[in-house]
Amino acid sequence: MPDATALKPSASDDSLRTFWALSPKQICVALECTTDGLSSIEAAKRLDQYGPNSDATAKTDSRLRAVLRRMLEPLSLILLAAGIVSVATGDTIGGSIIVAILALSIGLDTVQEGQAMKAAEVLRRSVALKAEVKRDGAFVQIDVEKVVPGDLLRVRAGDIIPADALILDSTAFTAGEAALTGEPYPVEKRAGASEAKSAAQATNALFRGAVAQTGEAIALAVGTGRATLFGSAAAALAENADPSPFQRDLHQFGLVVARATMGLVVVVLAARVMLGRPVLDSLLFAVALAVGLTPELLPMITTVTLSRGALRMARRKVIVKRLAAIHDLGAMTVLCTDKTGTLTSAEITLARSLGPAGGEDAHPAMLAAIAAELGGDRGALDAALIKGSAEAGKGWTLSGRRAFDFSRRIGSVLASSPDSACLIAKGAPEAILERCTLRRVGAGTAPMDAAAHAAATELVRALAQDGLRSIAVASRPWSGAVRELAAADEADLVFEGLCAFADPPKATAAAAIARLAAAGISVKILSGDDPVVVKRLAGLVGLRADKVLSGTDIAGLSHDALAVQVRTVDAYGRLAPDQKFKIVKALQARGAIVGYLGDGINDAPALKAADIGLSVDGATGVAQAAADMILLDSDLAVVADGVDEGRRTFANILKYVRMGASSNFGNMISMAVASVMLPFLPMLPTQILLNNLLYDLSEIGIPFDTVRPEATAKPQVWDMSSLLRFAAVLGLLSSLFDLVTFGTLIWIFKASPEEFRTTWFLESMATQILVIFIIRTNGRPWADLPRPILTATSLTALLVAMALPFTPMGAWFGFVVPPASLIAAIGAIAVVYLIAAELLKPFALAARARRKMPVRHRPAPARTA
Repeated sequence: MPDATALKPSASDDSLRTFWALSPKQICVALECTTDGLSSIEAAKRLDQYGPNSDATAKTDSRLRAVLRRMLEPLSLILLAAGIVSVATGDTIGGSIIVAILALSIGLDTVQEGQAMKAAEVLRRSVALKAEVKRDGAFVQIDVEKVVPGDLLRVRAGDIIPADALILDSTAFTAGEAALTGEPYPVEKRAGASEAKSAAQATNALFRGAVAQTGEAIALAVGTGRATLFGSAAAALAENADPSPFQRDLHQFGLVVARATMGLVVVVLAARVMLGRPVLDSLLFAVALAVGLTPELLPMITTVTLSRGALRMARRKVIVKRLAAIHDLGAMTVLCTDKTGTLTSAEITLARSLGPAGGEDAHPAMLAAIAAELGGDRGALDAALIKGSAEAGKGWTLSGRRAFDFSRRIGSVLASSPDSACLIAKGAPEAILERCTLRRVGAGTAPMDAAAHAAATELVRALAQDGLRSIAVASRPWSGAVRELAAADEADLVFEGLCAFADPPKATAAAAIARLAAAGISVKILSGDDPVVVKRLAGLVGLRADKVLSGTDIAGLSHDALAVQVRTVDAYGRLAPDQKFKIVKALQARGAIVGYLGDGINDAPALKAADIGLSVDGATGVAQAAADMILLDSDLAVVADGVDEGRRTFANILKYVRMGASSNFGNMISMAVASVMLPFLPMLPTQILLNNLLYDLSEIGIPFDTVRPEATAKPQVWDMSSLLRFAAVLGLLSSLFDLVTFGTLIWIFKASPEEFRTTWFLESMATQILVIFIIRTNGRPWADLPRPILTATSLTALLVAMALPFTPMGAWFGFVVPPASLIAAIGAIAVVYLIAAELLKPFALAARARRKMPVRHRPAPARTA
């Protein structure tokens, strides 16, 4: 038995979790209170001592800190530097555009996050607003935030429990704890000692956030605020979140670009200075190369693409709170889901009605429905009985009633019809069976002997193994005048049979799980419900059900041992919130990108720890606040739709990155080599910046492009090694053709520096822009046409580039009108390059399939469009 002095709110979580093992006297000694309630003066002191009965506020950055956090990302710093340098070197328009794009992207992301945090704060206020406590000798209503340890609470049906408390007295009291423990059925609560090892088994304790279903209870508040089961789960909101997979990968990509940029600048500058070239010209050229390597439009492409994805997902009944979560959903490899309300409807239904011999028989359900309609407690089981019998109560009137209570575990009614009267009793099977002397056999009866009693008990056990909860139904004809029922009337009953209840899986659950499996996502059930129930559900929805780990099993495993178990186990039962958290972490340690779908308070830590947190409309505020997305329809099919949209969105982002990386890498390498080998600059700094700007503008239509089905078939993540391989293969191809162009211009046409720059600018723009139509798909470009908007932006940018040297504005950039023979030669080179790029593309893409599985957070992705 735990030490009573360890119970104060500053105590460890372990001691708080076991307060139900103490007696009221021990708790009163620890809290320095009595079972008669507190005075107003003492309550005020305790409020100062223990703090308000509320949760830790989720940590949020100020707007300024949120902007600075995004600004300090490597890619943002590179873009900012590129913009400043562009302005400093005379390209005011180009530099201003770069800075404006960066500011717009950061602004949109910050506003989106700020609005989501405000919504989360509203959603988090989900517990009772008022509580009934005994102050100064009388029960009064107070704000729930003012409840303190030592308060005497009175809780009635429909109330939300305001604090963790020990029951002192109760009358037919049950509580709904599905949001806390995952138990879908109302839990009987009564005073008395308990040896429970977990909150889900503590029948003498109430927990903050649970809902009183029936009856009334008097309880002593033990824990408030963060020192409650609810509060410990909500505390996850106050922890700093780890970077998401998308944020980690974007950060890594920024570092790669930064290293490449700095390396190229240093090498080119040093080489030109060593060769005696003008220092200022060399510096400006090196800086222009750095700007050319920078993907200026990546923030805008990313933000626009993710925003369009969020709008499309909203049409699919998904609210996106964090834009980057769209990519993370597409990258997900494991989906962990709670059972109640996600895989199941969280609505108890009548599953079977069985006669005494175990055969299907509607008669027991009909009798039980009459009893429920006339004199039930309107709990979940009674509601299921009434819903399952359309004729419940018709033609019958209530003539007497003995309410259900948990000492007898039975309730009975005296039902009268115009012709007769009948006593109907229903309740716990063991309580009903011991009162039966006969059993129903057809239209007659037979003795309820020891063998029949054993058979009925075995039937109850078999139903329990199938995850079904049973009640027994009995009756006897009533003779004499009708009156109120007494204990002696509940005897010599006829056993009519059993009613079995279930929280059934949703009709779409099995198909949705199969669809997710086909998309490369494994599903695991993490529930607080009984492992037997979880095993049955896993089998029904198509998951492996041969092994189910319980919370007790998890408690005995080390982190490494758990990481091994999670590879093959799909179902878990009787889990505490921290155990769901541990399973998520164990999966992540195996290299999985983990999503978590839950709607209860007990899901908050796991939702926070997961790479992508999903909650549902109608979930507790804590769960919604911890989630990255909220599903307006709590159906796994919606998750599957969201996965498809996430992968589609990321595929378009990856198109821009691949195009920009390969094109920029090839062109900048060519310019670097030419700047060292040629006696003049191959392009002026302003021409490089113009080239880079026009190319970026040509790709504005990428967020609106189509995506091939194979791009959404498997989880998608950033893959730096294959991205660099792709850039190297096609970039070097581009550089090879640039060298051919250089040789053609210098040795065949003897081009002047101005003609060289103009012609190479035209060739560079033509190959860069036209190769977009090849790189954007891993199929044949003529068989997979782009959306019109991408065609329009690309060809418009190409037209501007081709026309510019032939206009008066061309002279501003140092262009001249090249001879027709030069244009024809360059055109031929461009055509051959495009054919070579199409032929070499499969080799560049195939590198992705040969990549090894990384250690952490990087599942092998599918090939993208």
